[in-house]
Formats: sequence, structure tokens, C-alpha cells
Amino acid sequence: MEAARPSGSWNGALCRLLLLTLAILIFASDACKNVTLHVPSKLDAEKLVGRVNLKECFTAANLIHSSDPDFQILEDGSVYTTNTILLSSEKRSFTILLSNTENQEKKKIFVFLEHQTKKRHTKEKVLRRAKRRWAPIPCSMLENSLGPFPLFLQQVQSDTAQNYTIYYSIRGPGVDQEPRNLFYVERDTGNLYCTRPVDREQYESFEIIAFATTPDGYTPELPLPLIIKIEDENDNYPIFTEETYTFTIFENCRVGTTVGQVCATDKDEPDTMHTRLKYSIIGQVPPSPTLFSMHPTTGVITTTSSQLDRELIDKYQLKIKVQDMDGQYFGLQTTSTCIINIDDVNDHLPTFTRTSYVTSVEENTVDVEILRVTVEDKDLVNTANWRANYTILKGNENGNFKIVTDAKTNEGVLCVVKPLNYEEKQQMILQIGVVNEAPFSREASPRSAMSTATVTVNVEDQDEGPECNPPIQTVRMKENAEVGTTSNGYKAYDPETRSSSGIRYKKLTDPTGWVTIDENTGSIKVFRSLDREAETIKNGIYNITVLASDQGGRTCTGTLGIILQDVNDNSPFIPKKTVIICKPTMSSAEIVAVDPDEPIHGPPFDFSLESSTSEVQRMWRLKAINDTAARLSYQNDPPFGSYVVPITVRDRLGMSSVTSLDVTLCDCITENDCTHRVDPRIGGGGVQLGKWAILAILLGIALLFCILFTLVCGASGTSKQPKVIPDDLAQQNLIVSNTEAPGDDKVYSANGFTTQTVGASAQGVCGTVGSGIKNGGQETIEMVKGGHQTSESCRGAGHHHTLDSCRGGHTEVDNCRYTYSEWHSFTQPRLESVSV
Repeated sequence: MEAARPSGSWNGALCRLLLLTLAILIFASDACKNVTLHVPSKLDAEKLVGRVNLKECFTAANLIHSSDPDFQILEDGSVYTTNTILLSSEKRSFTILLSNTENQEKKKIFVFLEHQTKKRHTKEKVLRRAKRRWAPIPCSMLENSLGPFPLFLQQVQSDTAQNYTIYYSIRGPGVDQEPRNLFYVERDTGNLYCTRPVDREQYESFEIIAFATTPDGYTPELPLPLIIKIEDENDNYPIFTEETYTFTIFENCRVGTTVGQVCATDKDEPDTMHTRLKYSIIGQVPPSPTLFSMHPTTGVITTTSSQLDRELIDKYQLKIKVQDMDGQYFGLQTTSTCIINIDDVNDHLPTFTRTSYVTSVEENTVDVEILRVTVEDKDLVNTANWRANYTILKGNENGNFKIVTDAKTNEGVLCVVKPLNYEEKQQMILQIGVVNEAPFSREASPRSAMSTATVTVNVEDQDEGPECNPPIQTVRMKENAEVGTTSNGYKAYDPETRSSSGIRYKKLTDPTGWVTIDENTGSIKVFRSLDREAETIKNGIYNITVLASDQGGRTCTGTLGIILQDVNDNSPFIPKKTVIICKPTMSSAEIVAVDPDEPIHGPPFDFSLESSTSEVQRMWRLKAINDTAARLSYQNDPPFGSYVVPITVRDRLGMSSVTSLDVTLCDCITENDCTHRVDPRIGGGGVQLGKWAILAILLGIALLFCILFTLVCGASGTSKQPKVIPDDLAQQNLIVSNTEAPGDDKVYSANGFTTQTVGASAQGVCGTVGSGIKNGGQETIEMVKGGHQTSESCRGAGHHHTLDSCRGGHTEVDNCRYTYSEWHSFTQPRLESVSV
């Protein structure tokens, strides 16, 4: 019996184990997924245990619940402890319930918590492990793990270990690369361990290579890549991008107006609860009323009231907070400051401090300040919402005043810009208004957009001088008025008495001195004959300038325009006195008459031929074209040539004048063809010289005059030398002949050659070049060159004269003589070339 008890006890334990297994199987049969999490023996409160992929089981769940109150499940599958837990046994389990309230669908996830210890796995586990294939095994570890270290992560095992002795080894980041010695594997078992905590923000995962080899170096398996993922822990606080945010918003803005947006960052794993941030406002200065709100997800700050008034509070300070874990109480949080400045809008009108003003100014005063007005405005100083613009609404129809803004004081400055006249108006009432530079915000206030005030301006009297009003006055006079004729002149007035008494006049300008002016009355008198048709007259008006002065010496200046009335004192005439008629192309010419007088004394004109001879009447005919022109045509086919045709022109009052026209009948096509011809009947009858030909002719003439001047000067110089020659000696040396032989007397050269010409005059005065000695019908010009010849006498017209009587003197000539034919052959070609 006693021996049977252990067997019965063992059977009872086996039954209880089977029942527990059956219960677990029944309970897990509804579970869509089983998850095992490796945790230390002690779990602190609000500590991340691990993460479960909920979407693989139920994507439409809107309600997540844990069967164990010591654990809390978040939307992203993160499992957190709510209390401090000590695992007394190696395993603990709980269920995650997923449900959808709309379709009543439910799912379960069974979670096993396995306590990590530093004991060897049993042979049974090793054998079971060895049955795995040599393939990548998912592996992960929690960042900042508390250990104990070395922390078991996973076991790699090759199927060939059943037949061979296998040694395991690893390489890669965390092993033989930075960070070195973070992982190692047991050579014989393939157990993979971590030696220290890892920061996920520094290393998100590690990819290492596992090797399986036999002791003799044989490799039965290919290298196996292993990825170790570091599970994120909420160990980083969210941080605002700026320590202090500053925004500006206009006052009186609408509800919901965006003020600005704040932003924060979190270094934890994106798209997890660790980085799901929630923004909020936790404080406001001044605290009330609450005027702002913040969107929890975007961080956008908006207004909750339209009662923002800069004139009351111009700045608000908000204390804002950002918290991860979607704002749950155990999430990490950070605060910052947001300053909101309220910007000004033109919601206050400028208003005059007074409704009426009184000021005064002397008449005839210009560009003076007479009044300053002030306004009040609650808007921001020195902005367009505060600066005032003044305007004159009424009373300034003549433009005597203007009002401007003093940029420093914002006052309105009223000035006189056009002189006032006390005699016309003693008081003026102005209405002025004021607005801001910026348009008024009608949304802020329904009030009128302009404040007004009244300004009374009293005009003070001033002792003025004479007044020349109007400044331009006119009188009428006939142009043929006799000298001494008087007429009314310029009149100035005393503005106070409206009288001209005591005013004296003086003429300042009188272009032609035609009139004089009476000093006391200002009347004018004709001093010279007036002529309306004079060049100084414009539009029939003769202007003089008059200076008027009173007894006090004050003056004014005016203009007197004398309108000259026209009289018929000018006869009509034909200004163009030369007429050319080209017979081949035209048979007549048009003639036009003018009359300087006014039209009432001018056209229509009467044209007629003025000649008593029948020849003019026979050859020419006149026919009127209009009031001022007639057509002159020839008849009976007169020959080419020039003719004088007298024509009489009469105006409408019978005053006439005779104009003699030079009419040329020419064989031409146009009038210009006939202007350079000598004979009208012969085209090209005269030679038309060009400007270069004319210049050559002038140069040739100048050259001849130079030669003549040289001869005259040479002869004159010789005659100045006194020499007494006996008459008998002169009679012995003179040869009355056309043939001369070289003499023995000394002859001096004057200019290369000297022409000695003896004229026929009884006085013996030498002639010009080209003349000679005429004797018996023969003419001889003696040119002496080389040797020395002396002419003691000259003969002219068969008479005998001594050298003294012909004033020849002792002439110095060249020792060579030429005949006229030689002189002609020398000079003629050169003169022709110069002319060409």
C-alpha cells in the first residue's frame, strides 16, 4: 500500500498537469496570437515591457483591454506596467482583449512573460533547439536594459550538430566592429548574449554574421545573417524647436484667427507612442480672460475671442507644454514660453481737442502761419494709424489757405498762401477735418470716420498803395490820328476810397515813343504818327507799361494796350515783280496782290493793264481768278524775250497802285530752266560756269594784277632816283627805229623781267602791260634781259620825247628783250590754264 502511494501521487499530479494544459489550450484556442516577452525578475511601475503587433491580429479594434490590471496596453501595442512587479516564478501570463463595439467582433492575444536567469538550458531544450533549421531568427532587445548581464538574447543552432561537433562564432558590428564586444556567442551551445545596455537613438539595429564550423575547419553551413533590433524605450524628452516663441497678431481680429504654430521634436522611435506628441497651454499672463487655444496635435495657436484690444493690453505671455505618449500622465513633457504681441489697427479716430478756433491775419500777407490745431488719437504713436491728415472742407473756395501736418507734433498748421483783401471780405469761416494716414477700420467701430472743427479768420486792414486793377486796360485810336490827339489812358485806384485822386502816372516802356502820358490823369497824347502796319505792332495793339504811385510812394504797374483802328492808307500791290512763262508748257501766269490794311479796306481787288499803247493790250490779257489773284496770259504768239507789263490793282475802296512786272517768255519746261539763260529763245545760249571755274577765273585775274603791280612798283622805284641827262646826250642815244641793238649802259633787273612800255601820251607816262610803241603801224614791246640797256627817250605817235618828259627815269631792266609775239606766246597758255 505504501509502495503504491507514490505511484498514485504521481498519477494525480499527472492528471492535474493534463487538466491545466487542457485549460490553457481551451483558453488559448480563442487567441489569434501567442507572444512571449523576456523580462527581468523585477519590473518597475510605468516601465515598458515590450511591444505586441496588434494589427496582425485585429486591424479594426477600437477597444483594447488587459486581463491583468498590473499591465496597460497602448494603441501601438506597447505594454507598460502600472505597478511594480516581482516575478516569483519563471513565467507569468495575461490576455490582451481586442474588440470592435460596432460589429461586436472580439480577438485575444495571449502574452507570456518569461523570467531571464543565468542557468544552463536543459539537455531536453538543447535537443529541441537543435532540431531548428539554420535560418535567420528574429531577435530583439530592449534599449537601456537593466540586465542581468550578460543578457541572453537567442540561440543559433545548426542541424548538422546532430552529426558533427559544431563550433559557433559571430562577426560584424557590435562584435569585432564598433561598438566592439557588445555581443558574443558561446562556441559550443550557440547561445547569443549582450554584455551591456544599448541606446536605440545611437544604434537602431545590428546585423551580425553567424558561422558554424567543425573543429577541423570544415564549414557545413553558409554564413547566417542575424538582425538584432533594439526596441525603443521612452527615454527622450520632447524638445521645443525654440526656447521662446514670438508671434504678432492684429487687435480686434476674428475668432479662430491663427496666431502661430509651435513645434517640438522627440528622438525616440518615430510612429510610436513614444513620439506621439500632444501640445497644450498651461498658463497665460495676464491670466484672464482666456483668449487663446492650442491644437493638441499640430501646435497651432488660435484666438478664442475677438476682444483683443492693444490699447488695453499690448502683449500676452503663454506657457506651453508638449508631452509624449499622446499626453498620458506618465509621458515625458517639456515646457516653453510663447509671447504674443498685439499689433495696432486704426480703430480710434483722431479728434480735435477743441471744436472751434479764432485767429486773425493782415490783408496782403502771404506764406505765414496763422493757427495750430491739435488732435487726440489712442492708436500707436508715430504710425500711420496715429499720424493725422488735415483738410479744409469749406470756406477755401478761392484757395487762400492751406493746412499741413507737423510731422513731429502731429499738429495741423493753417497757413495763408494767397493774399486776402480786407476791402472785399473782413472775415472768413473755415471748416477743417482730420483723418489718419491709414484707413479707418470700420469693423472695429461703427463711428464716423472724420472729426471736424470750425476756424474763424478775421482779416485786418492794412494801409495799401494804389491798385492797378485790371492790370491790362485798353483804349482805341485811329492809326492816322494827328499828332497831339489825346485819349483816355490807364486808371489806378486807391482800394480804400476807390478813387483815382492823388495818384500819379509815369510811362515805363514805350517801344517807339509814339505817345506821352499825363502825370496827373494818366491820359495819353499822340507824340508821333501812329502806324498800324509797323513791325512793332502785334495784332493791331500797341502796348505801353504804366507805373502808378500814391503820395506815400507805394506803386503798382499796369499795361495800357492801344488798339489801333485801321484806315485805308495802303494801296494793294503785287509783291512778286518777276514773272517767267515757259511757252512750251504754259500760256499764262498767276499774279497775287496783297494789302497791309484790314480786310474791310482790302479785297476784292480789281486788276487791269495800265498802258496807253496798243502793243501791251495786243500782247497781254488779264482775267481775275479770285478776290486777290488774277491770271496774266499772252496772246497773238509774241516772240521769246523779256517784256515790261504795267498792272493796276485797286482795293474795294478804289485806292490803287501800278506795279510794273518783268515778264519773260522763255523756251523752257520749268521756270528754273530759264533763270540762267542769256537768250530766252536759245536753250543754253549762255555758258553756265561752275563754282570751281569761277574761282579759277578770279585767281587768274588776281595773278594778272600781281604782275601789273610788280611792273608799276619797279618803274616807280627807278623814277625816284634823280638823274640829269643832257639833251644832246639823249638825242645821240635814242634810236627812232623798230630795231634795237644791245647798248653799253648799265641796266638793273627788277623782277626777273621788266616790260618797258612807252605810251602815246605827250606826258610820257608809261602804260599797262600789253600796250606798246606805235610807229608806222608797228607796235614793239621791248623786254631787256641779261645785258644792260638804257632808254634815254621814248617815242609815241611819231613825236620825239626825252626820257625825263615820259617820267621813265633810269629804268633797270633785264639784259634781254622780247617781241610782242614772244610775250603773247608766253602768257596766253598760262592764262587759259588758270581760267579753266
